[in-house]
Amino acid sequence: MNQMMSGQHSNSIRTVSYKPPVRILIANAKGGCGKTTLATNLACQFARAGETTVLIDHDPQGSASDWLAQRSARLPIINGLSAVKERHGGGSTLSWRMRIHPSTERVVIDTPAGLHGNELSDLVAQADIVLIPVIPSAIDMRAVTEFIQELMKTQAFRQKPKPVAVIANRVKRNTLSFGALQAFLDELHIPFIASLRDTQFYVRAGEHGFGVVDFDRQHDKEIEEWLPLMKWLSSAIKDLIVV
Repeated sequence: MNQMMSGQHSNSIRTVSYKPPVRILIANAKGGCGKTTLATNLACQFARAGETTVLIDHDPQGSASDWLAQRSARLPIINGLSAVKERHGGGSTLSWRMRIHPSTERVVIDTPAGLHGNELSDLVAQADIVLIPVIPSAIDMRAVTEFIQELMKTQAFRQKPKPVAVIANRVKRNTLSFGALQAFLDELHIPFIASLRDTQFYVRAGEHGFGVVDFDRQHDKEIEEWLPLMKWLSSAIKDLIVV
């Protein structure tokens, strides 16, 4: 007799549930601070760890999308989505959220320069963690101070505070500018979690859709620089899951 007709429950139908992805926003209103380099390399780190990863490109310049288009199919898969409106000359659209597969575990969000006001608040609302790259120059240090203050005053952040950390980018160690940046970041009372060297390797790798982690044992110094960043992120993600 058919199980359903006999009143018994069928075990042939399975419901698959997925946890929401962890969304990491890479942001700084100042241009030229390496947001796309950080975003693409972070996506590589997650994909290499076996986590289903989506890279969202909010920048009208489309640098992250261009990088992804150059990425070899032999490398760990990173799914890409452009969140930029093609009509009306710019802006971004939230419809990308409807296009993310439910199995996605990590979302990395690249953002444009000049991020302020409602657009900043909207993107903060969509994120679980915010990473802010900054380069060691007086102009950039002043700009990042103003950006962090604005970020924390957004409606989205005030309604739901989230982990924020700073990454020093394009660093030349043992220089006065790097020492000044370290002292400056210590005063922000925001974690300064990593410093990435000023090297052409990122440029060359980026031209071919690679990240530092894709080269295995090569470029050990760059890979080592990412360890504290990934350790901090792992801890922050664990805290999010517990909450």
